[in-house]
Amino acid sequence: MGSGVDRVKRECVSGGETHIEWRPQMTYRISFPLLALLVAGGCAKDATAPMSQTKNLSVSAVRDANDADADSPRAGTFHAHKNCDQYSGLAGGFCTLTESTLKQIPDGTKVVYASAATPTALSSDLMLVPPKPGNNVAFGHVELNRVTRTGTLTFSGGTGKFQHFSASVTILFLSPRNWAWDGTYSFSPQD
Repeated sequence: MGSGVDRVKRECVSGGETHIEWRPQMTYRISFPLLALLVAGGCAKDATAPMSQTKNLSVSAVRDANDADADSPRAGTFHAHKNCDQYSGLAGGFCTLTESTLKQIPDGTKVVYASAATPTALSSDLMLVPPKPGNNVAFGHVELNRVTRTGTLTFSGGTGKFQHFSASVTILFLSPRNWAWDGTYSFSPQD
């Protein structure tokens, strides 16, 4: 019994005879967790450390490999032009950026508004959705006075390459359906 191998008496179904077979006794409740710990120990420096204290290198490597702009500045100023010919004024309506000096926000990026505009204002959460497929969306909020044609826009986080994105933008009227953004931005990890 000390060897971990037990005798098991079984009946043969076909002949009705009984025979004794030897079968190793495996205790999966112990062996599987031990195997998992061994594998985890070989894959990370400290498998028991919280994720916030260790760098998730696989996610960083994938993000950097997919981000052709990994060598661009992590903070600075930027300028963009926005055209609203297709904007409906309703929730889900969008405008399109036609010019941007920030590589992470290319021309063709959609600015999608969560709330409808009123005749005098637009106060809405919004999303920046770049034209290339992927999980790269920036989240923001706009306060626009449609009478004075001035406003502010703030971005705070997002998904993919916008996870640690923040920006503060001043909105200026250019011509009917065309607006300018001037702002500062940063891509700073939240440690």
